[in-house]
Amino acid sequence: MSSPAPPRPRPVHQAADLLAAYLPGSFYYSSARGSLLADGVYSPVHAAPDGRARAAAEILDAALVAGVAEPVVAGAIGFRPDAPSSLVVPAVVRRAGPPKASGPVPPLGETWSVAPRPAPEVYTTAVARALDEIRGGDLRKIVLARCLDVTGGDPVAVPRLLARLVHADPAAHAFAVDVSAPGDPATRTLLGASPELLVSRRGRIVTANPLAGSRPRAGDDAENARRISELLESEKDRAEHAHVAAQVAEVLGRFCTDLDVPAEPAVIGTPTMWHLSTRISGRLADADDAGSSALALAEALHPTPAVCGVPTGLARDTIAALEPEDRGYYAGLVGWTDPSGDGEWVVTIRCAEVRDRTVRLFAGAGVVAGSDPEAELAETGAKFGTLLRALGLEGAA
Repeated sequence: MSSPAPPRPRPVHQAADLLAAYLPGSFYYSSARGSLLADGVYSPVHAAPDGRARAAAEILDAALVAGVAEPVVAGAIGFRPDAPSSLVVPAVVRRAGPPKASGPVPPLGETWSVAPRPAPEVYTTAVARALDEIRGGDLRKIVLARCLDVTGGDPVAVPRLLARLVHADPAAHAFAVDVSAPGDPATRTLLGASPELLVSRRGRIVTANPLAGSRPRAGDDAENARRISELLESEKDRAEHAHVAAQVAEVLGRFCTDLDVPAEPAVIGTPTMWHLSTRISGRLADADDAGSSALALAEALHPTPAVCGVPTGLARDTIAALEPEDRGYYAGLVGWTDPSGDGEWVVTIRCAEVRDRTVRLFAGAGVVAGSDPEAELAETGAKFGTLLRALGLEGAA
């Protein structure tokens, strides 16, 4: 067996340079951990869901032997078990530090038309039907989503839209992934700025940060303080959050020792929302097995109750029955893993798919006993704000 090629010196890049170098078709990811830009394809990762992590590990080992510098497996996986995935080991990977706040990025300069999918009254009817299911059966929580189709007169400037997302919230997990299917007449790009860390691995240390329970951010400090207090005291939101945190802790407990699960949630904020948050960490019992890589851990955790429901199988089937639009990659996972198994994966929320002149935005809300259909509609409208602001359409939901 040949020996792996020696590591090459890591070139020095600036986060702003990586963002400026992004072109549709590339893979971009940035967070507080750092920035990554990948181009080309050394090898796609084609495997059944239960074999993806091991297939990725084998291809990464082969890439090292072939001399690919600092290879990663990167891409996105859809919501449902039979949904598509876009995992590849790129040919070229560049890294930099986390992005920093900078000057404003010019607007896209488009005149947009906005069409909800489905109509708001159809969405609230679906929420009411979900509440009937919760009252009458085994379903305890379900996350129902809706879309906005935003269409301009010219093809969307994806690099500028991504830059606006990154500069609006440099601490978010920003991403852009080519998810084009064979035969697509135009490049299809999944992009967004997720606040929710599904799982991060550094050596033996694993961290997850599930979010559930939300309030829109207000325009003044006093009202924000009131909303944060209300969120922390809300029995409905705390119950919704507890479902998510408990399941994440249970899954990580299969892989980790010394699991740290805070007894009480905290509140974290984005430019548009406040969320109940529990940061869970642990130490891997076995860090050398491909079955405990960041990708394997992410797939074991997916889907959390934050994007699906409780119990998982029933919630997922009910989502398919009640949502008229296929989720595709929305509420899936996006991120990267390196040959050591380290990496970072986030829940694919605050996101959109861009194809030619159209941006399809996605947002969902958790429905539990005590939910109000109009309130859930309003919550999805607030969550659209991340992408609508980037498009210059704040308030259009």
